[in-house]
Amino acid sequence: MELKVFTLPTCSGCPMAKTIALEVAKKYRVACKVLDMATKEGLDEGLAYQVMSAPSIAIDEDIIVRGHLISKKKLEEEVEKRLEKWKTRGSSE
Repeated sequence: MELKVFTLPTCSGCPMAKTIALEVAKKYRVACKVLDMATKEGLDEGLAYQVMSAPSIAIDEDIIVRGHLISKKKLEEEVEKRLEKWKTRGSSE
């Protein structure tokens, strides 16, 4: 599992979104990638996810939030939901 945080230097909410995502990633021991959409790499990846505003956060291929902050609690719930799916899927195989 990987969290991706799409940011812009002019975005006032992006530093908080980055902090929240990094804290959640650390808590659940998942990868976290911060992508600055002012760079070519960040813009290319943002376009692949159809991200047009910051801050935006994806978990794997799913965009969780576009263009606004998400609470730490809500992001944790989204991560937990996906971890539960993985556990369920892994135990049924």
